[in-house]
Amino acid sequence: MTFDRLSYFASRNIPFLFYTDFKGEKIHVYPLSDLEEQGIEYAIHQPCAPTVRNKKLRKQPISFSSYKEKFNRIIANIKSGNTYLLNLTQPTAITTDLTLQEIFTTANAPFKLHVKNHFVCFSPEPFIDIQNNTISTYPMKGTIDASIPHAAQHILANEKEMAEHIMVVDLLRNDLGMVAKKIRVKKFRYIQKISAGAKELLHVSSIIQGELEENWKEKLGEIIKRLLPAGSISGAPKKSTTQIIEAVEQYKREYYSGIFGVFDGNILKSSVMIRFIEKQGDQLIYKSGGGITLESDVKEEYQELLDKVYIP
Repeated sequence: MTFDRLSYFASRNIPFLFYTDFKGEKIHVYPLSDLEEQGIEYAIHQPCAPTVRNKKLRKQPISFSSYKEKFNRIIANIKSGNTYLLNLTQPTAITTDLTLQEIFTTANAPFKLHVKNHFVCFSPEPFIDIQNNTISTYPMKGTIDASIPHAAQHILANEKEMAEHIMVVDLLRNDLGMVAKKIRVKKFRYIQKISAGAKELLHVSSIIQGELEENWKEKLGEIIKRLLPAGSISGAPKKSTTQIIEAVEQYKREYYSGIFGVFDGNILKSSVMIRFIEKQGDQLIYKSGGGITLESDVKEEYQELLDKVYIP
């Protein structure tokens, strides 16, 4: 499939769902009426029924020494000027009593996607919304355990987290500037509380907006393609950082950290596909990570990678 299918359906006001891989090299687009036949189910901002199912995961993560080696390679690239923000992710083998479909049903998240026998995603992070002629994006960068005393004040005052968030906001301002005009930061660094299995996390987000041309539906495929990969889950500058990611991570992200979205015939809503479990044969793989800057602490980043392996 190609990105032109997005423009084709949108320009005819046909409701559809799409999802892409990390780099935007693979895209799948289906009318909403075909989703059951394709084995696809989704939910956007739908309440999750309470459940007593055991959501605990048994994890087999990368060792700290292996993670540290990758972390050090990124720091060396930062010092060489090849990147100044890079989102380092890794796969973690997990075991659980739940099937992918059960995880989809029970996970409490604003954006959920299940592709039968392939993967399930339960993401807290929006990508872009388009309503009328306004395009909005919501970079989420900065995470802290909500149980830490004065957690919100701590993360908002943290200089490393502030710098990282500013970098992502600047990157996404530039990204929106490629497809829209009158770019503005509507809201800067606000706190969201996210359920993270046995604990709660605080995430720091911002809202950036721009104005599209009135015929944006006819150009939707081009708009989405130009914005990939998502800045919050890659880094900056985007081109060289993506090359470093491929060299250092040494595994295939595939659809993890790609995007999925739904067009209802008028409004587009989409999400970055983080909090992601993929089926590889008989094994389940959970992919997670976090942003690295020159001020990052390797032990804290490794712990963040582990903290993000959960079912909310």
